[in-house]
Amino acid sequence: MASAVETEQRTIDPEDERAFLEAIEKWVESEVIPVVMEHDHGDIWPEKLVEQMTEMGLFGATIGTEYGGLGLPATTYAKIIAYISSYWMAITGIVNSHLIMATAVERFGTPEQKAKWLPKFASGEIRGGLALTEPNAGTDLQAIRTVARREGDEYVINGTKTWISNGIQGSCFALLVKTDPKAEPRYKGMSMMIAPKGEGFGVGKKFDKLGYKSIDSAELTFDNYRIPAENLIGMEEGQGFFQATGGLELGRINVAARGVGLAEGALRLATEYAQLRETMGKPISEHQAIQLKLGEMVTRARAARLLTLDAAEAYDRGLRCDMEAGMAKYYASEAAVRNSEEGLRIHGGYGYSKEYDIERYYRDSILMCIGEGTNELQRMIISKQWVKRNPA
Repeated sequence: MASAVETEQRTIDPEDERAFLEAIEKWVESEVIPVVMEHDHGDIWPEKLVEQMTEMGLFGATIGTEYGGLGLPATTYAKIIAYISSYWMAITGIVNSHLIMATAVERFGTPEQKAKWLPKFASGEIRGGLALTEPNAGTDLQAIRTVARREGDEYVINGTKTWISNGIQGSCFALLVKTDPKAEPRYKGMSMMIAPKGEGFGVGKKFDKLGYKSIDSAELTFDNYRIPAENLIGMEEGQGFFQATGGLELGRINVAARGVGLAEGALRLATEYAQLRETMGKPISEHQAIQLKLGEMVTRARAARLLTLDAAEAYDRGLRCDMEAGMAKYYASEAAVRNSEEGLRIHGGYGYSKEYDIERYYRDSILMCIGEGTNELQRMIISKQWVKRNPA
């Protein structure tokens, strides 16, 4: 099981972390902020920013240094993602999906698989994502229908995946399949494959989304798609469900960090506007109705950050943290929605205009409640783990 995998506890010197965060802040100020509105409104792939993220090593952020990655602890990674997301959440999704794929290989792959794939993931030479969701299987992963049939030294794969981040721009995916469709319980028949694009691997058009613009979410199809048997992660069938859910712990910490960023960014925008906009002869920040909103917003943002760092610290210690990651993801994503909505209200009619950034935060925040497992699922996970840890 995922919880049984041993991981080396990662730490970072506070000065190194501070220097890295300062570099990220300078990059956001000089490169991200000037282009975000144009890219979001035009739904334009941020090619230049992706190249810069590659140069900064962000595609290897959580990959071990022995494989060429930065080897950052999840706490530092969460702070990076939160800061970037406080200005533009969407671009962090490019890194998140890629690193979940890398995490699956690093935590569960064989030494040979790690040596072959992780350096290329870390350098950004190969970028990709996680292919779990299907048209009839989202939250219920065990209901997937994509099948991998063993033929000699290869697997032949047929099926469809949907809503796959980096589906168009990515070149390789951690692909969840059924290697034994008749297995009971169903999770015992699931396996995870390293699936680079090739013959039989089809990509549909990019979905036109409410928010989360510029980032490609697409359908992937597999028509007698063949990959070497050595691409089976861990070289043991039937482990895919645990490998997928194990990687999602980091993914949920990432989504929580994105929620933190959105909540803090919406608070920043609302605070600035409330001090500049005047009604009845004084800034609206001096009106009690606005003060009540800001008081709730700052508390929400702070609580979301603390929950996220708590989950990241548990992850860094190598502990099972599905409950902590679930709490962080649930609360931070809901905080993002509420803060962005309140921020929009504080902006009044201007908040509904695409000339102001706050409307983007509102559109982007909704996704956080759905991605990496719905918040309804998170509450179930939290409850089950809480009861399990506190038997009567």
